Amino acid sequence: MREIVIIGGGYAGFYTAWGLEKRLRAGEARVTVVDPRPYMTYQPFLPEVTAGSVEARHAAVSLRRHLRRTRLIAGSAIEIRDADRRVVVRPVNGADHELSYDILVVTAGAVTRTFPIPGLAQQAIGLKHVEEAVAIRDRLMTAFDQAASLQPGAERRRLLTVTFVGGGFSGVEGFGELLSLATAMLRSYPELSIDDLSFHLVEARGRILPEVGDKPGAWVVRSFERRGAHVHLNTQLVSATDGHVVLSNGAEFDSALIVWAAGNASNPIVHNHTDLPVDERGLLVVRPDLRVGTDSEPVPDVWAAGDDAAVPDLASPVPDARTVPNAQHAVRQGRLLAKNIAADLRGGRIRNYRHSSLGVVATLGLGQGVFQYKSLVVKGLPAWLMHRGYHVLAVPSWERKIRVLTVWLTAAVFGRDLVSLASVQHPRDAFVTSANPERSGESESRASDNAAA
Repeated sequence: MREIVIIGGGYAGFYTAWGLEKRLRAGEARVTVVDPRPYMTYQPFLPEVTAGSVEARHAAVSLRRHLRRTRLIAGSAIEIRDADRRVVVRPVNGADHELSYDILVVTAGAVTRTFPIPGLAQQAIGLKHVEEAVAIRDRLMTAFDQAASLQPGAERRRLLTVTFVGGGFSGVEGFGELLSLATAMLRSYPELSIDDLSFHLVEARGRILPEVGDKPGAWVVRSFERRGAHVHLNTQLVSATDGHVVLSNGAEFDSALIVWAAGNASNPIVHNHTDLPVDERGLLVVRPDLRVGTDSEPVPDVWAAGDDAAVPDLASPVPDARTVPNAQHAVRQGRLLAKNIAADLRGGRIRNYRHSSLGVVATLGLGQGVFQYKSLVVKGLPAWLMHRGYHVLAVPSWERKIRVLTVWLTAAVFGRDLVSLASVQHPRDAFVTSANPERSGESESRASDNAAA
C-alpha cells in the first residue's frame, strides 16, 4: 500500500486529505497528515472571533472528527529529504523521527512575517491562530474593566489605545471588528466615552486592502476615520518598547494592545529545510497541475498547494502571474489535489488548476463591509451580509455552518456576549492563590519570626 504524507493540516492539506478519503479505494493508499494542531483554522472567521461574533471553537475544524480514515501525527515537519523519500518530524512530545513516503503533499502554510523592531516580540500579538484572536478580545475587554475604575489620564488612555500594524485583509478586518466591539461596549461602561478610545491602523504602503481598487480602499479609510479611528498610511512602526509606539511619521503614543498583521512569510521548512526546488521568494516551484517542479524538470510524486506554493495563475491575463495566497485558492487547490492524486494513482487524467476570482469581500465591523468583483463595488450593510453569507457556506461541514449561524442569530436577538475569560490564559492562578491565601505581609512576618527563632 502506497504512503501519502501531507505536511500541514490547513486549508489545502485538510481538503486534500478529506477529498482523498472520499476517492481512495480500500487498500489503495494510506494518508498521513502531519500538523502540530489538531484542527484546521478557518482564518476568515478570526476577525469575528476577536469581536465575539463567532465562537472560537467554531472557527476551528477538528481533524479527527472529519478525517476518520487518515493517520494524524501531532508534530511539525522540520526537514524534507526528497532524495531519500523521507520527512523528519518533530512531535509535540517525544524525539524527532523520520517518515517515509511514496507520495508527498506540501501544504505547510505560511508563517507570520516579522521584522527586528524594538519591543515588537515582547509587546505584539499576531492574528493568525484562534488562540491569538481570543487573547485579543479578552485583552480589550479586560482593559475596559480596568479603565472604567480609573480617572481620566495617561493610564486610562493607554489601556484604551489599540494599534494594528498591517493594512491587508487580516489587519483591516481585525481592526474593523475590534473597533466595532469597542464602540458597542461603551453602552455598558457609562464611565467611559468615545473620546477615551484611540484606535490606530498603521500601513507602510499608501493604501490599504491592495486586493480591492483604489476607490474602495480609500472609502474604507474614510469609513474608519468617521468612526473615530486613525489610519496612518505610508507609515512604519519604528519601535514598540514597553508598549510605547513610535511611528515613522513622528506620531508617538502608549498602547496596551498591539496587533501585528503585516503579512506572511514562507514556512521555514520550505524556505530553508528541503531539497525541493524553490523560487526567489522561498516558495515551492509548482506546475499548473500542482506537481512540484517544472515541465522540463518535474519532481516525481511530489505535490504542493496553498501559501507555500508558487502556483501559476492560468486565469490571469498577466504573464507568469501566480495565484495570490488566500483561502479561496487554497481550498480549491486542495480539492483539485485530491482529484489529481487519485487520478495519478490510477493512470487517469491530471487537470490544471484554473480558478477565476469570485471577487473579494471584507467585514469592517458589525453591519459594515466592502465587496468588489471587477468593476462592481458594494459597500456597507449589503456587503457585510454578503461576507457572512459567503463564509457560512464556505466553512467546511454542515455541523460548523449550523453552529456559526446559530451564534449569529442569537447575537441578532440578544446582542453581543461581553463576557471576558482572560483568566483562562493563566488557569492555575486561582488554584495557587487559594492554596496560599496569606497576604504578602503576613508571609514576610512569619518568615522573620522563623528566622529570629
